Amino acid sequence: MTQFSDLGLAETILRALKSEGYETPTPIQAQAIPPLLEGRDLLGIAQTGTGKTCAFATPLISRLLKFPEHPRAKQTRVLVLAPTRELAAQIGDSFKAYGRFAGLRVATIFGGVGFGPQVQALSRGLDVLVATPGRLLDHMTQGNLRLDGTSAVVLDEADHMLDLGFLVPIRKIFAKLPKRRQTLFFSATMPPQIAMLASEMLHQPVQVSVTPVAKTADRVAQRVILIEARRKTEVLVDLLQNPDFRRSIVFTRTKRGADRVASALAGAGLTAEAIHGNKSQSQRLRALDGFRSGRVAVLVATDIAARGIDVEGVSHVVNFELPEVPEAYVHRIGRTARAGAEGEAISLCDHQERDLLRGIEKLTRQTIPSTDLRLAPGAPEEVHVATKKPGARSGRPNGGPAAKRLAPRRDGEKRRAPRASGEGRSRQGEARVNGR
Repeated sequence: MTQFSDLGLAETILRALKSEGYETPTPIQAQAIPPLLEGRDLLGIAQTGTGKTCAFATPLISRLLKFPEHPRAKQTRVLVLAPTRELAAQIGDSFKAYGRFAGLRVATIFGGVGFGPQVQALSRGLDVLVATPGRLLDHMTQGNLRLDGTSAVVLDEADHMLDLGFLVPIRKIFAKLPKRRQTLFFSATMPPQIAMLASEMLHQPVQVSVTPVAKTADRVAQRVILIEARRKTEVLVDLLQNPDFRRSIVFTRTKRGADRVASALAGAGLTAEAIHGNKSQSQRLRALDGFRSGRVAVLVATDIAARGIDVEGVSHVVNFELPEVPEAYVHRIGRTARAGAEGEAISLCDHQERDLLRGIEKLTRQTIPSTDLRLAPGAPEEVHVATKKPGARSGRPNGGPAAKRLAPRRDGEKRRAPRASGEGRSRQGEARVNGR
């Protein structure tokens, strides 16, 4: 079995990896580290949770140590671009951890916080700068940073960069980089735009792919609940009140929708926090810390905010609304079943989202098992949702009598809605929560 010591990394990095508890490299680390140590360009296809940050950070730090140079003012030797604040912060922390015995200057800059400390860090010069494109361009425009001395650049989650409209800023940034440099692209999917961008900016790259294109995590049990849009919140509350849902992420399409869902869940007695671009950096960090520590059981997020969430032990991902871009589904459900664990992804799909579901199934080359909880016309609205553990056969309810009355049916098989009981539908948090 390959060991980190077999890959050619600097001794100081091997010590740091050992102190972090790293034992054997993941597939992408074993494949990417040797060519990166040689200075080769690299195109990596990898989902989050595969160890890609370590795969590019450790060889880049090794090369900085191999070619020692004092950082020059307002310059950085290595530049890493990330789409979101959270991801940038995590990458910056990783560089500091892996380079803890190397004495490197590492800084992270992104929007939502003051310029002062960032300007001060840039003025001294850096070995490694991790940045979001918008804030980086702001500093470059103000003369706080030059890139003519940068020897290596990493574009992480390149597909998400394009989703967020960062193509023009990325081109502006790359235009300021030296032509002779080491360039690394990492992406979970490979749409045509990414392939075109890679062909423009990479020179004879090594290609590393640890999963097929748009392949969903093997350990994630997936299912769809067909439900009316107005009843989604009721179904979601019923799901999350099951004790098997220990740590869950709920996805919405919009920031406003995330706030509404979080509020409805809190009203139903669940500990929930929303995380999205309109939240301040301190609010986002507080929500993430609460989620990691277990004080918050449910994190309600938009696709953009969730890109930086790397939390172990997420048992369930619930798509309150299906994403409009099919590739985003792959990213969403990749938040569970990390580090060898199992997880479950449940999607609530209303009539208007059926085309989105078909797009996801086409991209992932699979048919996702479904449970139909739609009511017959004129039937009373009472919802009890059967839940199952990852790996269980799809469509097997394990709830009580109410759950059995709503057991899944096969396509074409008619099922009447349950008669009204004394419970009624006074469940808190009932609201239509799909506002744009």
